[in-house]
Amino acid sequence: MKKLLNLIPNNQSLKKKWTISTAIVIFISYAAICSVIYIALYSWLIQNEENNAIRTADDLTSFFSSQDNSISIQDFQRNTGLSKAIVNQNQTVRVFNFDGYEVLRINNVNSAVPLEFSYKELDHPVVSKQEVDDEDVYVVNKLVTIGQFHGILQLIHPLSTFHSMMQYVLTTMLIAGLGAILLAGFMGYYLATILIRPLQDLRDSMLSIQNKGFEEKINFSYDADDEIGDLLKLYVSMMADLENSFAKQQQFVSDASHELRTPIQAIEGHLSLIKRWGKNDPAVFEESLNTSLLEVTRMKKMIEELLDLARSEERDIDALANVKEVLSSIKNELQIIYPGANINIVEKGDFKQPNISENALAQILRNIIENGIRYNDKSPIIDIEVHYLSESIFLTIKDNGIGISKENLPFIFDRFYREDVSRKNIGGGTGLGLSITKMLSEKYQIEMDVASTVGVGTTFTLKINIS
Repeated sequence: MKKLLNLIPNNQSLKKKWTISTAIVIFISYAAICSVIYIALYSWLIQNEENNAIRTADDLTSFFSSQDNSISIQDFQRNTGLSKAIVNQNQTVRVFNFDGYEVLRINNVNSAVPLEFSYKELDHPVVSKQEVDDEDVYVVNKLVTIGQFHGILQLIHPLSTFHSMMQYVLTTMLIAGLGAILLAGFMGYYLATILIRPLQDLRDSMLSIQNKGFEEKINFSYDADDEIGDLLKLYVSMMADLENSFAKQQQFVSDASHELRTPIQAIEGHLSLIKRWGKNDPAVFEESLNTSLLEVTRMKKMIEELLDLARSEERDIDALANVKEVLSSIKNELQIIYPGANINIVEKGDFKQPNISENALAQILRNIIENGIRYNDKSPIIDIEVHYLSESIFLTIKDNGIGISKENLPFIFDRFYREDVSRKNIGGGTGLGLSITKMLSEKYQIEMDVASTVGVGTTFTLKINIS
């Protein structure tokens, strides 16, 4: 099959390749079927011709034997009407004595065939296929009794009708085969046009996206549940993922360029201040240097958070986290950074491990707890309760911070969102912490609820499933 397909030029379109290959396959299949039918029909008809010849010879000898013993060969010579009724008009019958002399003839279509058989060999009819007068015939030789006469009957059965029929069958097959090939080519081209149309739409969509980007929407009318349908669905899914990744990349570049502009300008201003005045004023030098280092630290953290937000890694379904160890690690880490913060952890129920990676859980909890410490005009107090249930774990994180107003509460998970009142405090973070928290929560199917009162504090409630 591969060699057959290699005969089709590679520069042909898929439609033409489909049409040509379909026509070739149908031609080969048709030729094979016709060959089998022709051979079977030939064998059956040629056997039928032989049987007809033998049957005629048997009928004729039976007719001769059934006559009165007083009848003579001369009587049959004078009246051959009944004998001709038995013999087909294209058959020739001759009766010979044992010396090979012809004593009776019915019809004279073909010449006689020499007798080359002994009396013993003729105990049973002898049938042979020979060529007489440039024509294929069956020759039947057998013993015959006519009254008191004993001799040899020779029947010559021509195969001209058989050959004419086989020629007609062969011609019919060739004509039908030619028509079948033309019909197969036409139907193959028509079906290829229908079947390849979705692939052409796919190619056009690729070219459109290549030229115009993702502004051009993908639209396919093909919705059959087959291999092409699966390919189109896979393509649409891949394009959606690619568009999402491209959008995240664009968003990352836009966010980074927007948010990094302010700290860079601040660092640039302080470096200029150091250049002009800081060389001779240690206080200015120290203040500008510390502010610049603070901005650099802020930029570093912002870039890390932007990268976390832009990543679209798959969820680790086998991941398990030790909540107790994660909380203990976060507490130790944050109390070093914020020594004045008071973090209390209470656990209830039998210890279980939720279906989430420890790194993701640490990021979620760290962002929430740090926000409670940072956005606080009092001595920060963070109360954390862990409730281990049979199928899930509930985590409650409550702070005594400045709180969030009801009108701003729906927007706290947006990128770079920081409530204006929070800017009056320590300066806040990048505005990305809760965005990352929301992204990781959705990724690990964590249900999160937020309640807050201005001036009182904020409470986060997390429901984490246990695998």
